[in-house]
Amino acid sequence: MGLIQAVSGAVGGALADQWKDFLTVPAGLPSTAALFAAVPQGTNAGRGSNTRGSTNIISNGSKIVVPEGYGLLLMQDGAITAFVAEPGGYEWRSDDVNSQSIFAGDGIVSPLIKQSWERFKFGGQPGAQQMAFFVSLKELPDNRFGTQSEIYWDDGFLGTQVGALTRGSYTLKIVDPILFVKNFVPASYLAPGQVFDFTDIDNAAASQLFNEVVGSLAPAFSLYTNDPSKGNRITKIQQDSLGFAQSLSAAVEQGYQWKSDRGLAIVKTAIVSIEYDANTRELLKTVQRADALAGSRGNSNLQASVAQGMQSAGEHGGAAGLVGLGMASGMAGGLGSLQQPATPAAPAAPAADDPVAKLTKAKEMLDLGLITQADYDALKAKALGL
Repeated sequence: MGLIQAVSGAVGGALADQWKDFLTVPAGLPSTAALFAAVPQGTNAGRGSNTRGSTNIISNGSKIVVPEGYGLLLMQDGAITAFVAEPGGYEWRSDDVNSQSIFAGDGIVSPLIKQSWERFKFGGQPGAQQMAFFVSLKELPDNRFGTQSEIYWDDGFLGTQVGALTRGSYTLKIVDPILFVKNFVPASYLAPGQVFDFTDIDNAAASQLFNEVVGSLAPAFSLYTNDPSKGNRITKIQQDSLGFAQSLSAAVEQGYQWKSDRGLAIVKTAIVSIEYDANTRELLKTVQRADALAGSRGNSNLQASVAQGMQSAGEHGGAAGLVGLGMASGMAGGLGSLQQPATPAAPAAPAADDPVAKLTKAKEMLDLGLITQADYDALKAKALGL
């Protein structure tokens, strides 16, 4: 009985595999699918008879359609034999006896006899394996990352170590499909019906990538905040998806060699939240206050305070109060000038009781609109003893 079954299976399989196949992308794939086997389209609108061919044999003359955004990887007996990165229709050709077809010009009798004999020796099944896989060349979204406890890094902007909880997502791209399949994809996914998806929680290989990304977050934050070309500003990370993606990709490559060993690269990131620890939050507040009082902004704030004081003194102390504040404003101007580049020393200020000095200061205040003409006249009369 075993001999009869073997003969029947060998002949029936050889006949079924004479048909040319039409291979394409399987239906219902998720947008995050990275690698999957090409499937034969057995029927179309009720037409088509090639429904009993072997799952691991592709007949000569079969056509494979490669859609936009995908590459085609061909395998023979477990080895990669070809890769196609351009979309279009391609015809399968192989020297293996199991691929010979009477419909592809390989003869009429020879393909049937040779295949039947070879398959008989293997119990009725083909003694070869031929498969075609589609590899996504698109950006693969929705790869999430997050930390359960604070990560710490040396921050170039704050000048000290800071810590935070963070979470977000990144898009991944397969930049070298051959390296990706040879060095990273488990053998269980190199079979018909299997889909390698980076977002699949049951995919142990994808889970390993998640752990490596989390382990690279602290070095990535450090690379970003210590990069002068990015302004050394931690607050820009959430708005700079490409810049932080470059830092994260560099950190992952340095630690785990994604691109050089696995053919993978991080191309974009989206940080959903960064929750700094208490010490970092307090430090950020201090730095923000210092920024608000630095440089020309600090001078503007100081001058506004002096002007407000002059207005208040003018309202309550009359012309005499304005003279005193005028002198005080000179002092305030001196304090403000400490934030500007050093200039040659100015001549010593005239004595406070010098009427010329008082009138000069009053005239400056009149020209600046800080006092009225009547105020100036009153100050002039007082200074001259009129």
